[in-house]
Amino acid sequence: MNTQEQIKEYIATQPEPKRSEMQQLHDTILAMMPACKLWFMDGKDEKGKIVSNPNIGYGSQNMKYANGKTREFYQIGISANTSGISVYIMGIDDKKYLARTYEKELGKASITGYCIKFKTLADIKIDVLKAAIQSGVKQTNIQH
Repeated sequence: MNTQEQIKEYIATQPEPKRSEMQQLHDTILAMMPACKLWFMDGKDEKGKIVSNPNIGYGSQNMKYANGKTREFYQIGISANTSGISVYIMGIDDKKYLARTYEKELGKASITGYCIKFKTLADIKIDVLKAAIQSGVKQTNIQH
């Protein structure tokens, strides 16, 4: 199964209304980043153990680790979780940037260093989420 098929199947397995909202987010991000690399991670490590929720990734950047090693990783990610949906904005150096910049305007969401978590799209302002995504992509500054 290719990446697009995995993404389609992952979204299809979500219960409503999460399924429709994941599809809407997927379509929104693809409209913002039409030629981006797509990723699908099933949440399992190399031994098959579940270590995270499955997630869909968009774009490409070189992540640098504290030990100096780098690896290619997505810029933006989305994932269904038990209480709603998470949007990951990867590669932002300032871990307080997202909360400081978007928390007041975004709506009912929790924001950590790179994750915006909300129960439903109705709880947030989608234009503010899009601005956060655009800002994150710009900060990682890799062609997509």
